[in-house]
Amino acid sequence: MSLPSPTIEGFRAAFRRPSLTFAEIAWRWTLGAVAWALFLFYAIEYLDTLPVTNTDAALLATRQPALVGRAIAHILRGSLNRAVLAALLVVLALSVLWIVAASMGRLATVRVLLAYFRRDVASGVSAQPYDPTRARPIRALIDLNFLRVAVVLAVMLALAGAAILASFASSKASPRPGLVFMLFVPLAGIVCMAGGALNWWLSFAGIFAVRNGEDALSALSAAVTFFRERTGSVVAVSTWTGLAHLVAFSIATTAVSLPLGLIPVAPSRVVIAGILLVMLAYFAVADWLYMARLAGYICIAEMPDALPAASPALPASPAGTVVPVETAIDRDEPILSDIPHLAIES
Repeated sequence: MSLPSPTIEGFRAAFRRPSLTFAEIAWRWTLGAVAWALFLFYAIEYLDTLPVTNTDAALLATRQPALVGRAIAHILRGSLNRAVLAALLVVLALSVLWIVAASMGRLATVRVLLAYFRRDVASGVSAQPYDPTRARPIRALIDLNFLRVAVVLAVMLALAGAAILASFASSKASPRPGLVFMLFVPLAGIVCMAGGALNWWLSFAGIFAVRNGEDALSALSAAVTFFRERTGSVVAVSTWTGLAHLVAFSIATTAVSLPLGLIPVAPSRVVIAGILLVMLAYFAVADWLYMARLAGYICIAEMPDALPAASPALPASPAGTVVPVETAIDRDEPILSDIPHLAIES
């Protein structure tokens, strides 16, 4: 009996359990709405505190780039510290909120998928039903998501360091912006690839934190071991879902160009509403594909390593009767005797 395809089972689970996608959309979109609301309030409150004198207003009214730039510089003078401090507080609050929401959301979705594959998928092996009260891995998920936030911060600092390092190739005496750009692009690519890989490993380890009830480091070790044993299956699920995501992104970008082409003839509100609808549809499909990939990983984890090998068939006689296989040992065989040189004398 052949094992099921993890990719197909992942898409089937995401299709049969639409509540998983709705749950993923709920916490992700809620967090996004909170982030946008905080950003808007932050921008409004910050702009409301900026002093604008009559001279600044007169310079802004001239619409001359040099005079407008001087007015903006004068308005923003002395307020950068408050802006940075407020931005840090907003980012810190959003990070804490994301860690808690992502941990709770991943705990709920992985538990449902574990129960689904251990109960409904006919993989040839009857598994025990998943008991959600056996372990409470919320602490491990919080630790893993905290590490993911730390990775994002490290990537941002590394990009800033790459920009500083690349800027050494240019100077005021001999500016070389092209060389700086050529040096920064590969460095930024390496940083982003390393950060993406670390983020994927930490996200992948969350499955084992819930499945095995382990702490963060043990779950990460289990994820590495699992990937070494099932490399082909994991890469296949990631590849197919990644290609599906690429197709969805291509369709979304093509669909966005349609309302953009109607800007000269359609009202701006209609165009903006059309772009927002396309973006929301793309985000919903992306969340569904993420659930399909997560379900594929869990299907691999719940599949048996190998099916039991078939027992060898007994030889049959010409008449169709089964001939028993002789398995007894002849104790009278001379070579098995304890008397030395008995086999030679025979």
